[in-house]
Amino acid sequence: MTPLRQRLIEELTRRNYSPNTIEAYVAGVNRAARHFKRPPDQLTPDDLRRFQLALIARGTSWSQFNQVVSALRFFYRHVLDRPELVPLVPYGKKPRTLPVVLSPQQVRRLLEAVPLGRNRLLFRIAYGCGLRVSELTHLRVGDIDSARHLLWVRHGKGNKDRGVPLPEVLLGELRDHWHAQQPRDWLFPGRNGHPVHVATLQRAFQIARRVAGLPERVTIHTLRHCYATHLLEAGTDLPTLQRLLGHSDIATTMRYIHLRSDRMPHVRSPLEWLGPSGITPDHGATGPGTGGCDPGGRRLGRRRGPDRGPASGPA
Repeated sequence: MTPLRQRLIEELTRRNYSPNTIEAYVAGVNRAARHFKRPPDQLTPDDLRRFQLALIARGTSWSQFNQVVSALRFFYRHVLDRPELVPLVPYGKKPRTLPVVLSPQQVRRLLEAVPLGRNRLLFRIAYGCGLRVSELTHLRVGDIDSARHLLWVRHGKGNKDRGVPLPEVLLGELRDHWHAQQPRDWLFPGRNGHPVHVATLQRAFQIARRVAGLPERVTIHTLRHCYATHLLEAGTDLPTLQRLLGHSDIATTMRYIHLRSDRMPHVRSPLEWLGPSGITPDHGATGPGTGGCDPGGRRLGRRRGPDRGPASGPA
């Protein structure tokens, strides 16, 4: 391990960054170094600009692009102590697209397309508790609070813990899983005692997605979006939903308002308030007595009393 990499890991560790973030930041800085085949401390501002343009040219997603940017900014600020370089590595403006959300019937069809066993149970937990895939794979036996019907999510995004309601049906399925598999630490262990790998779940999910006839954009994370949207449609308030999802900012939770389908049938377009000729059916476009039309279609002027001055006079 090079001294620079060791220093980067140490600086991240003493700020209590999660292991996943440390791994991603080291990979991001290493990616820039490999692009130029030079150590990262020898890169110039022009090199950084060209590297960002190369990422865009390769079609790198904006999420991954910004993750690499975060890694480089941290590296130059805290490892090399060169904060003047930080503004020269700007973040990319990420498009604000709405996530895919399935109907409850589509979710049922998807889950039924997964063979009985571990993977189906994992996907049911993802939808039933709104978990991210990394939170799902890192569940431990001790995270199940059967007495309070809670599932504890430890060290979620931002290194935050939270508890989510555990449905009775899932609690029963988890008990059956424990009796059958007898896991000691990780609730869903993979090989060599480590948690089941995310890639394993992703492959199983894509097979089920194709069997269920759902679009390619549907991923495991879609189940979390469905959890949030369906709870919102059922009447869950935003602050409660924010806590269940583990969001730091309620603005992140508020985007699910745009995905609600229960209110749409009750919304009427203002075009429906107009008659066929573009005039409101009852009393003209401007209301009664303010210059509309009479039943014969003649234009009516402003009504004036016997002591009123010109219509254009001061009110």
